[in-house]
Amino acid sequence: MRRTARLLSAAALAVAAAGLVAAPAYADDEGSLEVYPSSAEPGGQVTVNTSACEGGTAEGDAGAVGAGAFTLAPSTHEDDAIGQFRVPPSAQPGTYEIVAKCAEGDHEVSGDLVVTLSPARGQVQPRGSVKTGVGGVMGPDPVQTAAGVAALAVAAAGGTWLLPRRARGDGI
Repeated sequence: MRRTARLLSAAALAVAAAGLVAAPAYADDEGSLEVYPSSAEPGGQVTVNTSACEGGTAEGDAGAVGAGAFTLAPSTHEDDAIGQFRVPPSAQPGTYEIVAKCAEGDHEVSGDLVVTLSPARGQVQPRGSVKTGVGGVMGPDPVQTAAGVAALAVAAAGGTWLLPRRARGDGI
């Protein structure tokens, strides 16, 4: 009985493993949507192409990033369809799915576009103090540093002089 269960379990595992190995091969046959560059800034131009459409034409949709619809036309490179769109200047950073639906048949392919901010846009180095209402750091000021060190030295000297007198009970 146990031997039969082991054989059936082994057979089920083999079928499952074969299915997992075959799945990527099937997905590659359908084609994909290639996005160039795969990472773009707001306002940047993006080119997409695919070899999945037999007629070489497709309708693209970049609505997820806010660019709307665009057309993929036949390319000079084999049976590829190619199209372009511009990332809107108002696009927020993130990953967006770009989709293309072939003109012939119901075949649909997709690819990912990552929108990033450039160092010149949106990223500013902080300067000055934090406006919390309770002080702040304005940078290295030698006069204030010397005054702080002097105050700490006076406090330490006074504490050192008072501690032995208080311990003896000299009536401070």
